[in-house]
Amino acid sequence: MLRSLPKLSLLFSSARNPHYLSSAQRFISQGRIAASRVKIGVVSTIPIRSKLTSTISSAIASEMAAEDQVQRVNLLTSTDDNYGGVIVELDQHMDSATFVSILRASVSHWKLLGKKGVWIKLPIHLVNLVEALVKEGFWYHHAEPKYLMLVYWIPESPSTIPANATHRVGVGSFVMNEKQEVLVVQENSGLFQGTGVWKFPTGVIDQGEDICVAAVREVKEETGVDSEFVEVLAFRQSHNSFFEKSDLFFMCMLRPLSSDIQAQRLEILNAQWMPFEEYAAQPFIQKSELLKYINDTCLAKMGGQYSGFSPVSTSSNFSDQKNYLYLSAGALKSSNSS
Repeated sequence: MLRSLPKLSLLFSSARNPHYLSSAQRFISQGRIAASRVKIGVVSTIPIRSKLTSTISSAIASEMAAEDQVQRVNLLTSTDDNYGGVIVELDQHMDSATFVSILRASVSHWKLLGKKGVWIKLPIHLVNLVEALVKEGFWYHHAEPKYLMLVYWIPESPSTIPANATHRVGVGSFVMNEKQEVLVVQENSGLFQGTGVWKFPTGVIDQGEDICVAAVREVKEETGVDSEFVEVLAFRQSHNSFFEKSDLFFMCMLRPLSSDIQAQRLEILNAQWMPFEEYAAQPFIQKSELLKYINDTCLAKMGGQYSGFSPVSTSSNFSDQKNYLYLSAGALKSSNSS
């Protein structure tokens, strides 16, 4: 009798299988266990029939509960991107352990769907989940004042998730009045602080701001002079300029609409209208190859021998939003008329 007990344990190792269940029931009903109690060693006696029935029921219940638990696992709400990935915008507070459980189930689900990149936008009030995400293989993509974006690549293939924005965009404004004077400023902070150098108004473009709008805004903020945009004269690309980011700088020409100067004292030490020749003769300007090219471009424009790029409002097939295409309008007009 004791030798039969290990066979019973094998029969019930997969309690949900009907074959094993019926075999077990026949094993019991055929009287192969005649006594209702069997002495095991000298320690205790076990009610075999009731114990076996209880074991079967418990196994079935446990397995059903486990399956139900899997079916009830929450998944992170996501939207599909245009490149076979998903975007998740978290907002609900949860502890790290709960989050990791849901995250793992979600990644498994996305993997079954053949998804590739996972973008998780983590608001600043859920900063407690950053460590959990990093430990699960996510990495930083970019950060803004109110959120951190983390990403994950599901396939075994090399990741094609694009890098964060690589460039910062700036503008400089060449503003000349009817007296052939240019609007220049001296800065009280930054690289030019304390140098005495007079320079064109410059600044960084805000997010969602057009080049032509930014140039006019910077002139107004730094000098108080109203102006209108004419064209982009030239642009320069440089690298490792600001926290390892590259830089695009657009040199623009503007037409003044007012002349009175009210310098912004927070960043600007002084501002004035200066004859172009005097501006160009500064030792700092003369020693800079870049600034000498810019001066030559401005002189050519003043002499009517140079045409820059004017903004043309356009739309695309991908968005109804208007945007600007900068082109040489005069050359294009001449080409179309010939």
